[in-house]
Parts: sequence; structure tokens; C-alpha cells
Amino acid sequence: MKPGIKVLLCDDHTLFRDGIKAILKDEASIEIVGEAEDGRQAIAKIHQLRPDVVLMDVAMPDLSGAEATRRILKADARVKVLILTMHEEEEVINRCLSAGAAGYVLKDASRAVLIHAIDVVKKGGQYMSPRALKKVVSQHIASTRAVSTGYSRLSDREREVLKLLADGLILKEVAVKLGLSVKTIDAHKTNLMRKLDLHDRAELIKYAIQHRLIHLPPEIAPEDTPS
Repeated sequence: MKPGIKVLLCDDHTLFRDGIKAILKDEASIEIVGEAEDGRQAIAKIHQLRPDVVLMDVAMPDLSGAEATRRILKADARVKVLILTMHEEEEVINRCLSAGAAGYVLKDASRAVLIHAIDVVKKGGQYMSPRALKKVVSQHIASTRAVSTGYSRLSDREREVLKLLADGLILKEVAVKLGLSVKTIDAHKTNLMRKLDLHDRAELIKYAIQHRLIHLPPEIAPEDTPS
């Protein structure tokens, strides 16, 4: 018989873990090898239990599911983490996916869906619950529209000024580089910030980074950007 997919359950609610074990106990393709009450415990059990897939909750005391996912994959890149949660907010989904989660399943999913998701991520694929996927796609579309309705309204000169200011040049330096007066550059700056609904230099730099108009050096983390 083909060995089952080894699964580690990580959720701070005992009753929920018991429910998942009851749901999966008769599934020959899956073997529950252990349980963890929080992210730290899950990390500690990775080397001991060698699971193929970790079913990971998001909101847990001490260490979040997203951070636990990041640390688990750092400890053993072979492991697949499948988020199993009630949270369907775009920010939470993106945080988990950015941490390296291979899938995202909502807790109201059916037994068949959960088994399918476990199988998909074990084989190296990705699985997203339809509602979670819709949230991510909607956010991407909204973000794309925001860029097109903002950045596309800028003139070529305003785009030049935006990039140079985001690169750290002051108005006088931009003026010298473009062969224009400081007064003209200041007018371009005022116009572009109005069109993009930006209110200070920090917001301008963040906008440029978020929309990949400039790139941070590798050694500078995102949280080091001005706020």
C-alpha cells in the first residue's frame, strides 16, 4: 500500500483538531502524524515528525500562522504548509502567501475539498479556496486600476520628476539634471502629487517602491522605508 501523506495539525483549539482528525481518520491517503497547539510547537515538531504537509491556523497565541509558516519553510523547505482558517481578509491571505504557504483553505470547506487541497500541495501545486482566490484577484484588479488611473495621468515630465525625487534628489538637483528651473520642477511635483493623491515625500517614495518605479538595495528591508 502506498504510504499516506503525513500531516501535522497546528491549531490552538483542541475541539477543532479533534474534528479534523475525525474527518480524516478514514482517509487512507492521509496519516495524521501529530498535533501542535501553536506555531512554536509546530516548528519544534517538524524535524521530529517529518510531515509532508502542515495544516496551519492563522490566529494563534504567541506566534502567528504566517510567521510560523516562514520559519517552518526555513527549517525544512520540503514541507508544504496549507493554511486552514476562518479568516478571508485580503491582508491575511497575502501575508500567508508571502510567507510561503502553498495553499489557503477556509474552515467551512467540505471534507472532499480539504483532502483535495492536501493532495494538491503535497504534489507541489497550490490550492486556494474559491472565496479566498476571489479576494486576492479583486485586490489585484483594484491595485492595477489604481496604478492606471493615477500613474497614467502623469505627463512624461512628471514621471521623470517623480522617479528622481523618489531616488532621493532634492528639487534643485532635479532641476539641474533636467535643465529646468526649480520653480518649474516644484510645479511638476505639486501636480504629480495631486494626481496621485500623495501628501509628502515619504508617501511619494512609498508609492514609487510599491509600483516598482524604483528599487531598494537588497540590504534595505521594506520596513526601513520612511513612514
